[in-house]
Amino acid sequence: MTESLSQWRLLSTRVGAEVDRRLRRHLPGRCAFCLGEAERERPWCAACFVELPWNLPACPRCAEPLPGRPEARPCGRCLRSPPAFTRSRVPLRYEQEVAGLVQRFKFEASPRAGAVLLALFEAGLPETVLAWPQALVPVPLHPCRARERGFDQGDWLARRLARRLERPLVRARRCRDTPSQRGLDRDERRRNLNRAFVIEAALPPRVALLDDVMTTGATLEALASACRAAGAREVEAWAVARTPLQ
Repeated sequence: MTESLSQWRLLSTRVGAEVDRRLRRHLPGRCAFCLGEAERERPWCAACFVELPWNLPACPRCAEPLPGRPEARPCGRCLRSPPAFTRSRVPLRYEQEVAGLVQRFKFEASPRAGAVLLALFEAGLPETVLAWPQALVPVPLHPCRARERGFDQGDWLARRLARRLERPLVRARRCRDTPSQRGLDRDERRRNLNRAFVIEAALPPRVALLDDVMTTGATLEALASACRAAGAREVEAWAVARTPLQ
């Protein structure tokens, strides 16, 4: 039974990798944004890529967009009350075409939108950053919420990124089904997520969290606290896009 289960897991991993490989191979051809001719092995054209809402400059600690600043420095909020994660890596702002991609991925379960977002995330970070973590931890949905939506976007992204980076994927457990974060301010979000996550496996020293969108960072901060309790010494918060200043 154990041998059969191991063979099934190996086959499942190989099948998943092959599906991702074929999906990436078929992404080029037309730009996902203007439908013009795409760059080779990229799902976008050079002009659209440059015009995307890149999150620069931004606070290096929480990734909050800081328009008008000459360089990226920690924002006042992070200086007063540093979050549980040591740094954020969020290459895009949740605006314009990026917001549309996220909505199609998150609420329509579009694999093409998800693949484009993941490709943009990887293109927006240096290789040294992508090589830094020793494990990836996706932000989990509560099982009730996952069944209701029928799709867990954070897990989808993390499984594919973990395979590409050849890093282990460690799953956290959401202890309670917290009310929706929509409409809550930063402090209310933190209270809403207090002790919402637990990680039962021992973690390596360097861990990266992964989500599709970072709003105030409260969810990622709660998960970072759980990671530290599980043995991680450095925790980075990774997301594809960051909501702009309100």
